[in-house]
Amino acid sequence: MTSPTRTAARSRARTLRPRGTAALAALLLAAAAGATAPAYAEAPAEHIEGTLPSGAKYVMDKPADWNGTVLLFSHGYRPAGSPLAAQNAPDDATKALLLEKGYALIGSSYATNGWAVTDAVPDQLATLDVFTERSGEARRTIAWGQSYGGLVTTAVAERHPGRIDGSLAMCGLVHGGVANWNNTLDPVFALKTLLAPGSSVQLTGFADQASAAAAAGAMAKTVTDGQATPEGRARIGLAAALHNIPGWNDASQPEPAPDDWNAQQANQYQALQGMLSLPAFSWRQEAESRAGGNMSWNTGVDYTKMLRQSSVYKEVTELYKDAGLSLKKDLGALNRAPRISADPAAVDWMSRTSSFTGRLSKPQLTIHTTGDALVPVQVESAYRRAATAGGSAPLLRQAYVDNPGHCTFSPAEQTAALHTLEKRLTAGHWKGTDAASLNATAAAADPTTPARYIPYRPAPYPRPYDLAHPHDRR
Repeated sequence: MTSPTRTAARSRARTLRPRGTAALAALLLAAAAGATAPAYAEAPAEHIEGTLPSGAKYVMDKPADWNGTVLLFSHGYRPAGSPLAAQNAPDDATKALLLEKGYALIGSSYATNGWAVTDAVPDQLATLDVFTERSGEARRTIAWGQSYGGLVTTAVAERHPGRIDGSLAMCGLVHGGVANWNNTLDPVFALKTLLAPGSSVQLTGFADQASAAAAAGAMAKTVTDGQATPEGRARIGLAAALHNIPGWNDASQPEPAPDDWNAQQANQYQALQGMLSLPAFSWRQEAESRAGGNMSWNTGVDYTKMLRQSSVYKEVTELYKDAGLSLKKDLGALNRAPRISADPAAVDWMSRTSSFTGRLSKPQLTIHTTGDALVPVQVESAYRRAATAGGSAPLLRQAYVDNPGHCTFSPAEQTAALHTLEKRLTAGHWKGTDAASLNATAAAADPTTPARYIPYRPAPYPRPYDLAHPHDRR
């Protein structure tokens, strides 16, 4: 909630923000009468870098004509061991647009990299504290983040709503940690079961990064060999469908025709190899080391049902038909294969630190590209489910950009999302969240980059998990 002091400061800010010669005269008269303008109306431009007590780095940019709004940016996933680097905007072009419009931009690294949500949230809040101590309390604070930073942003929104006025999660892991790691397991389980049924390749429970890398290399070779045959390609397509990997997921790929199943599968194959190289093994091992064990399971999963709900189910049926394989037989093999159980303590840790209640108390807007292979657009269905059960669906709006790739938004699209959230905060109700309005807002904000919002409804997320549904817990 906003304090009376903050409300009064906001009122003074609205009164004392004129421009030009008349503005200068007004400020001089006010000073002579003993009135004081808020600090953000007169402070010089600042670029500040520093280090928090946790060891996290922070960076702050405040323009000379600060408009009183501070944007707290949470960056995406960075592998453990990589250098700590603070970031306060998704890209330089968007940063320049926002600074030109008077926004203060702040953000931190996290004290550690990897699955660092327990570091990320306090480090981001500490960065906001430093900014407030230096510049005074902002008229408005918006948390926003990209990819893994979307998970961090949503954690801030659910757990620390008093620190912000609203939030924007872009291409975010808004399905939460347990759901993320469960659905990362499904495609590699299918690849191992169908392409290498006698293999001893480990899929979870890695002792160290070396064992994870060895498993990743073995599985990558299996998939490379499988891609050479029609039967292998069909099974790779099935594995991709369990993760809802779209048939066009990288801007460097030519867009396949809607019925060009082979081209779509070739694109999915590339995405799966990317998943094997890092998230499914290396990044999993790091997350397991934090959780204290394996936090994923597929006991009780019906892969036939999951496939039928997939956004690319039709492609799989056509690939199997062309290969002369029985899809029913392969699904039966998947459903009969020995399953993987989770470590209850690891599930508990991941649930407590990285899953969501769906209980928002401030407005949140999420945006997602339709062609995301790493964090499929269906994660938005998972958070909609949580917010509905948590009673905060009216505070949530979701919008979609028609583009392949992960977080491949234009500066115009990102700025439009921020402006649309601001309209909600000012008006007290949502307006202009339809695709046409978002595109108009984007074009006005930056006519030099694309505006590609479309009406879209993602398929259900295959294995949701949230704290608003008690039966999700194990």
